[in-house]
Amino acid sequence: MSEAPVVQRPRSAERVHPGGLDLLVVPPRARTGWRVLPARVGAMCAVELQKLRHDRTELYTRAVQPALWLLIFGETFTRIRAIPTGGIPYLDYLAPGIIAQSAMFIAIFYGIMIIWERDAGILTKLLVTPTPRSALITGKAFAAGVKALIQAVVVVVIAALLGVAMTWNPLRLLGVAVAVVLGSAFFSCLSMTIAGIVLTRDRLMGIGQAITMPLFFGSNALYPVAVMPGWLQAISKVNPLSYQVDALRGLLLGTHAHLALDYGVLALAAALGILSASSLLGRLAR
Repeated sequence: MSEAPVVQRPRSAERVHPGGLDLLVVPPRARTGWRVLPARVGAMCAVELQKLRHDRTELYTRAVQPALWLLIFGETFTRIRAIPTGGIPYLDYLAPGIIAQSAMFIAIFYGIMIIWERDAGILTKLLVTPTPRSALITGKAFAAGVKALIQAVVVVVIAALLGVAMTWNPLRLLGVAVAVVLGSAFFSCLSMTIAGIVLTRDRLMGIGQAITMPLFFGSNALYPVAVMPGWLQAISKVNPLSYQVDALRGLLLGTHAHLALDYGVLALAAALGILSASSLLGRLAR
């Protein structure tokens, strides 16, 4: 009596389910190693930006303040000519500083959002996922950068309507976008670091309001560093906002700028901000 022929199983699911239907049987291979962090950062950034679809009024209302700075402060001091700007109209000189200021104001209160997520129980759920804490912070930081970039586009349009002579070179505009994102990433991480220390929204609001104007007036956003008193020049040299403004002014107006130093300081500040905020994230969620 002959034996029944042995039926061999297919070695892969592709032979059984042609046409790409193998994903119904075999799940996709999980990312491992260095590929995990960029994927998680992109996912967190996308989640943050989804919130804009539900409430876009924040972008509209935040456009009012930079418009007032350009229309009132810029136009007035252009007529007065009290601030030396090296032959550049003061409104042109001011526009890059207002771009940096509006981006900072969006990012500096980002810690309030993460405290709200903790109170709503969202942060605890995020921390129990396999996503590294650094990826959570980095995603939120660069989402803040994208929001600030949208705000920067609004300021650029307003400045162009007011006659500010800016470059439209695509490479320079790309450099502007990088500077805005890096600066916003640092200030959002600074806000989340403070949130990890103070733990409450009220305290964070008070500290945020206390440091935003010193950071703004202690930079070269409104006037050159050379006209500052010595102690304020020292503050300006350690203020990341000064390097962001210097990069924006050099790229948009073509003035002399130390772009390599500016980008180096912004990148280092953003990296240190991510590290500090990531280390305090667990304390915030307790």
